[in-house]
Amino acid sequence: MADQEAVITISARGLSRSFGAHAAVNSVNLELCQGEVLGFLGPNGAGKTTTMQMLTGNLAPSAGTISICGIDLLDHPAAAKAKIGYLPETPPLYRELNVDEYLTLAAKLHRMPKARRRDAIDDVKQRCGLTAVGGKLIGALSKGFQQRVGIAQAIVHDPDVVILDEPTVGLDPNQIREIRGLIRELGGRHSVILSTHILPEVEAVCDRVQIMHHGSLVYSDTIAELKNFQSGRTVLLGLHRPPANGTLAAVPGVAAVEDVSEKLFLLHLAADNDPTDALVKRAVEQNWGLYRLSPGETTLEEVFVELTRHEEDH
Repeated sequence: MADQEAVITISARGLSRSFGAHAAVNSVNLELCQGEVLGFLGPNGAGKTTTMQMLTGNLAPSAGTISICGIDLLDHPAAAKAKIGYLPETPPLYRELNVDEYLTLAAKLHRMPKARRRDAIDDVKQRCGLTAVGGKLIGALSKGFQQRVGIAQAIVHDPDVVILDEPTVGLDPNQIREIRGLIRELGGRHSVILSTHILPEVEAVCDRVQIMHHGSLVYSDTIAELKNFQSGRTVLLGLHRPPANGTLAAVPGVAAVEDVSEKLFLLHLAADNDPTDALVKRAVEQNWGLYRLSPGETTLEEVFVELTRHEEDH
């Protein structure tokens, strides 16, 4: 987790991009510190890919500023891009090259001095689990190994910022687990932006999460703070001898009741009304067998759905 002394590696302010009359991205602010992994989420069409294209210098913003390690991306694009490693959703692989040849090409494109290339390639192969396949054709590798090669080309020049767009798409569960482990390892040495539709992946590897919807940021906070997103709005109630749901719903302050199991209920609470004391009192008086009363934890999936569904519902 970044602290006040952490180095800011990427900073975007008021980032916007329009295509004709359509505003794909509208005044987005984004900041990333050294050693952080940021989960970048949003439904299809939310503006994530457009934002990442601007952050990597592949698309000029209509408005706003982007700074990479203190270097203005628009004023000094070559110097700023040298600090970035990028893996697009479709990895830019040359299937007819072997792994060593391809990583050598990537190092040359990043203008690495010849004297450093061999050590850099050996290091990145070791970090990405590619040491044993250096002489194999990329086209002959499994999808999981090809993703590893894609990540390797993004970090061969040891960039400060690594941007990964859907790095585990199309992989089997074992391959996904391996790539997640690699992303966690990257977070210890680089700043990482991870764009994905797999929400448990974000909870597993990220420190912070930002959610986009219709071109704007609608959520930005740490993974640890997710549980407070709807703080006080739900409680879990466990009863050995539960009454009918209607009886629970009739307690002042309870807005709705959901069955979690036969004896466990998720209570949605009315605004500005805490029914905790009333629930405990009635449970004792009516011998409900109270064994649990705790705040309901909010998952990333619940936050995502809550923030991105309302306009569609209406």
